[in-house]
Amino acid sequence: MNQVRESFYKNQSAFYKVLIFVITTIAIVYMFPKKGKFKYNFSKGKPWQYENLYAPFNFGVLKSEEDLASEKKQIIDNSIPYFEVDTNVFVEVKKGLKEKYTSVFNDTLAEKKGKKLYNFVLKTINEVYKQGIYDQALLYAPEKIIYLKKGNNVSEYTFESVFSTEQVTKFINKKIESAYPDQIDKLTFLFFEILKPNVSLNNELTERAIAQELSNVLDSRGSVEKDRRIIARGEIIDEDTFQVLKSLQKQYESQIWSENNQNWIVFGYLLLVALALLMLFLFIKKYRYSIYENNTKVTFVIFNMLLMAFITTLVIKYNSKFVYVIPICILPLVIKAFFDARLGFFTHVITVLILGFLVPNNYEYMFLQTIAGIVTILTVSELYKRANLFVSVGQITLVYVVAYIAFHIIQEGSLFSKDAQTFSEKIAELQPILLFVLCGFATLIVHPLIYGFEKIFGLVSDVSLLELSDTNSKLLKELSEVAPGTFHHSLNVANLAEAAANEIGANAMLVRVGALYHDIGKMSAPTYYTENQTAGMNPHDHLSPSESAKIITDHVLKGIEIAKKNNLPDRVVDFIRTHHGTSTVYYFYVMAKEDNPDVDISLFQYPGPIPFSKETAILMMSDSVEAASKSIKNPTSTLIDQFVEKIINKQMDEGQFLNADITFKEIQQIKKVMKRKLNNMYHLRIEYPE
Repeated sequence: MNQVRESFYKNQSAFYKVLIFVITTIAIVYMFPKKGKFKYNFSKGKPWQYENLYAPFNFGVLKSEEDLASEKKQIIDNSIPYFEVDTNVFVEVKKGLKEKYTSVFNDTLAEKKGKKLYNFVLKTINEVYKQGIYDQALLYAPEKIIYLKKGNNVSEYTFESVFSTEQVTKFINKKIESAYPDQIDKLTFLFFEILKPNVSLNNELTERAIAQELSNVLDSRGSVEKDRRIIARGEIIDEDTFQVLKSLQKQYESQIWSENNQNWIVFGYLLLVALALLMLFLFIKKYRYSIYENNTKVTFVIFNMLLMAFITTLVIKYNSKFVYVIPICILPLVIKAFFDARLGFFTHVITVLILGFLVPNNYEYMFLQTIAGIVTILTVSELYKRANLFVSVGQITLVYVVAYIAFHIIQEGSLFSKDAQTFSEKIAELQPILLFVLCGFATLIVHPLIYGFEKIFGLVSDVSLLELSDTNSKLLKELSEVAPGTFHHSLNVANLAEAAANEIGANAMLVRVGALYHDIGKMSAPTYYTENQTAGMNPHDHLSPSESAKIITDHVLKGIEIAKKNNLPDRVVDFIRTHHGTSTVYYFYVMAKEDNPDVDISLFQYPGPIPFSKETAILMMSDSVEAASKSIKNPTSTLIDQFVEKIINKQMDEGQFLNADITFKEIQQIKKVMKRKLNNMYHLRIEYPE
């Protein structure tokens, strides 16, 4: 039991990677559709690249989305609306007529004439309500057939058989002018005081009737019998054949699969996704082993893949037409911001390959996204500069648009399809371009996303490094005030290290920030370091060599404490920890040997560790060369060259760069840069022979 427990603790990092590999594979496959995958990829306007295809079973040829939409629109346009008559309105109007009539025509008319006028009003009202009054303006053409519902009876009429408010006004005015022109004002007032609409559109019945007709629309326009040839090898896929192939694909993928079939499909997906993820893990292990060893970094890479897969799944379930709105190029941008371009592109390609199982037109999708990923890696440099991101997003969007238009031309045979006749129809065909523009805008959220990832995963991007390189930051300002000589030394080291990093292709921003903070531990006792001493006062004169060495070497541990207290990232703390490696405080060691030849050298050595990256190795060289160069009394170009060679060769002999993954050629390049920079600092010229 103890052996098992010990083995688990020893290999827990490997167990974690296996666990995250399995969980990621299952999570991605869970998002996949649990149905068969059509084994042919095809596009309209392109030749059929497979063997002759025969119908494997009887199936219906589906109508295109445009045809279905047109047919449904025609049904809606030709549908017969239902209107309903409110019989209570006529009863109420007749009931209130006498009172209204009396109030308008009081005692001004003779009894006989008044009775005749009253009958005229009553007869007119009966005529109006025989047709009915619609409560709104005209909705349909006069000849439009409608259904008029009175109680439980429904009759068919034309729309003109019902009065609109405008028509009833004309009808009544005409009646009054022909019968009682002398009473036109009072009669008009009476009619419009008492008349009320009694016909209204019954939306519920109308929509129910339309829904019934729409449900009867067939989504197929014929059928293909089993063993009939659909297309021959090399034949161009025209509009009709394309629709037949799409119908076969849909029929195949919508089959009712048995539980056994579904299990095999899931098993196949598991194998493919696991294979793709395995390639990513092997790449990281072989070429980015420092990332592979760090479980947090591995989790970060996998998390970003899962995030893209999850967003893509949600969008496809909502509407697959919007798949190009998803800013997939954020993935290589984020990975590159924290690690490097090569890992960013490799992760992007693996993710696109996996997403190909989810999206329609997967070949087109994978081509567009792969090209966009390449452009992202090639164009986005120095992400911390905002202008660079905007320019790169513009280039990515342009590539998307150009590639999409190229696919559209291949499929349609021209820039616009034959169905697009009007200008508006042609513009509508290019609407997907708007999706790429929206995708470009969505890509701009990469900056806040990087900030969030830094806080969640504890990683450091170039954006944060730029902020840390500001010499007006609280910690660097304190260093300049407490230890001005050390601050000036750090600036010189930063310039040297940055130039060396640029020469060999290392992370120049990272090494510059590391150089600025590498000696912050000297703030705990600034006067014990020569660059901060003034007026010839040296506190080491009153200490033993071992005590002096202890104070000097302690600035590494003190620096780590200060860095942790000020929440500096671990990548920056690494420079503080390694900038002296396990080297010896040689001056005090020699002094101690004069008193005691058998003195323990470990008392005069820095705690280490030695540098474990190119950047930390560059800092060690730059720090030693810059500090020691101050001791040259009368510097010359030859003297500086010999001096640089001596210091760096000594570090190599001590094995300080064994873990730094830096080559001899790169060290020679660094030496060359440092010689040139020191000559410039001392304003020296090359010494020519006489």
